[in-house]
Amino acid sequence: MPFDLVIKNGTVATASDVFRADIGISDGRIAQIGGAMDGAARVIDAAGRYVLPGGIDSHVHIAQPSGPGIEMADDFDSATRAAAFGGNTVVMPFCLQERGMSLSAAFRDYRHQADGKSHVDLGFHLIVTDPTPQVLGQELPALIDAGNPSVKVFMTYEAMRMDDAGILATMDVARRHGAKVMVHCENEDVIAFLAQRAAEAGDIAPRAHATTRPVAAEREATHRALTLAEVVDVPIVIVHVSNGAAIDEIARARARGLNITAETCPQYLVLSADDLSRENWEGAKYVCSPPPRDRTEQDNCWRGLQTGLFDLFSSDHCPFRYDDSHGKRNPAGLRSFRHIPNGIPGIETRLPILFSEGVVKGRIDLPRFVALTATNHAKAYGMYPQKGTIAIGSDADIAIWDPELRRTIRHADLHDAADYTPYEGLEVTGWPETVILRGIPVVEAGQLVAPAKGREVSRTG
Repeated sequence: MPFDLVIKNGTVATASDVFRADIGISDGRIAQIGGAMDGAARVIDAAGRYVLPGGIDSHVHIAQPSGPGIEMADDFDSATRAAAFGGNTVVMPFCLQERGMSLSAAFRDYRHQADGKSHVDLGFHLIVTDPTPQVLGQELPALIDAGNPSVKVFMTYEAMRMDDAGILATMDVARRHGAKVMVHCENEDVIAFLAQRAAEAGDIAPRAHATTRPVAAEREATHRALTLAEVVDVPIVIVHVSNGAAIDEIARARARGLNITAETCPQYLVLSADDLSRENWEGAKYVCSPPPRDRTEQDNCWRGLQTGLFDLFSSDHCPFRYDDSHGKRNPAGLRSFRHIPNGIPGIETRLPILFSEGVVKGRIDLPRFVALTATNHAKAYGMYPQKGTIAIGSDADIAIWDPELRRTIRHADLHDAADYTPYEGLEVTGWPETVILRGIPVVEAGQLVAPAKGREVSRTG
């Protein structure tokens, strides 16, 4: 049988192996690995290149409501275009239920925003902020059962956080319907106390965002989230872990037998709290939660990636424009760090940063890179083996990398709708040059070469 596409002469990597083989693709799936492959409609010569599963970024915020007067920079078109240029073939954004809203209505409206605009495939997480009897008794079970088996809750942000009773009730619904619970672990009361003290002292610049969200606030909340999950016996995902103390809490809970998935992000490897001290309010560009820490905590996060403590490496892409009255430099945000929107862009740079800082510098090997950026995400969120691997029958989601290409990250070269990157000037080695979604090239030679054909992925718990 002739193939639609053959990728020849490349070095293939999965989460368990690295080998030389040609890949034959038919009808959007991988049909053959190795052996004779005659009669292809198109052949891509990948000599000197790595042929990897397309990245899965399972923690991104796109077009999410962000409070009065604040607008997120990216819609689905711009965010998923940037994702594709960064070597990703699946992203997983969050559908936010604002308090007083129906979760089902929020999901329907949010999903509609992606229709016909996504350049990569999608899976949606559900954020519950208002666990009413209607939501917990009807809407959340129905949405989980319909193929959305991941629910996020917050322990911080006054407009979004839930108390322990609400978290327990949400976890119990998730357990009964086969969903995982993702938790943003920071103690809001600690943060509010420290923020008030900082305000009274006149400490209002962006740097105070880091000092008022200390490691202790994350450590305590991580311990509490794990305790609540242990009580309910529900699988839990601890997202964007930034430090060794939280890592230790996760390790101890795993030793007790808890089902835990742990995630970290690029900002905790290459940024630091010192970036929030940049002059002329430039520190606002680095405001995210938890905040970047110090060199010691960077080293702790690297150890977590190396030892297997971390399962997932995500971007936590949450883009706001910097020089914008609806973004980082909004009128209230220029008066106090408390009103600077939380979040940084990173959907396009996630994979090159980990490849360069991890694989090229010898901190992790290539299979570990694949696991952290694709395979483990597919397994954690019910998409494996359709997504996240190179195997016969899997979707032909493939990124072909030039492992020796050197680039300096510049926002002018990126494709999101923000007006800056926090990684400006970072030199990296290795970049994806061809990105293929279900057998169709989406990005080639620095150009978008296909219309937006992203689909929602059917997921299981």
